[in-house]
Amino acid sequence: MAQGMRREDRLLLSAAARGDAAEARRLVAAGASVSVTDESGGTPLHAATQGNHVEVARVLIEAGASVNKKNQEGDSAFLLASARGYLEIVRFALAKGADLSSVNRFGGTALIPAAHHGHVEVVRELLATRIAVDHVNRLGWTALLEAIILGDGGPRHTEIVRLLLAAGANPNVPDHDGVAALAHARRRQQTRIVDFLVAAGAR
Repeated sequence: MAQGMRREDRLLLSAAARGDAAEARRLVAAGASVSVTDESGGTPLHAATQGNHVEVARVLIEAGASVNKKNQEGDSAFLLASARGYLEIVRFALAKGADLSSVNRFGGTALIPAAHHGHVEVVRELLATRIAVDHVNRLGWTALLEAIILGDGGPRHTEIVRLLLAAGANPNVPDHDGVAALAHARRRQQTRIVDFLVAAGAR
């Protein structure tokens, strides 16, 4: 914990990390700061999100905790919840003004790691917003490319590819080497994904 931190703030960080919603609520009412940060730049909301402590996250967000404040790794609670597949916290964040253009340390929006890790419901939730479906991260990959290149070709990643294409993802955006989604899917023998890409006009 940071030196000189008030006792109430230190206790709030601890309560958030262990998922103690009643204690978090008491501390917030007693004046603990929801904006306090630990040595890694993490807020109580970061701590709650790390553990998928939904009720604590609700308490903190309702008390004004920022869903967009980033820690030293470049993750906000919104980005972290999206990457981990924590749907309820993603929904709280979206309802409280999550920054859809915010990017992680790899230059990716919340949609890209959600697609990479196979979090179907989070992808579905994000695609209901105005998030940029063809955003390219620093690796040269869109959400569609990550779902194919880093996915396992199984039902979850196949469904994510279908959702992305249905949302208007361009199947012909190439990676940094000029290789597009169809070639990657064929190389990985992702036959159902190949079918979806071809139907969407992939070349």
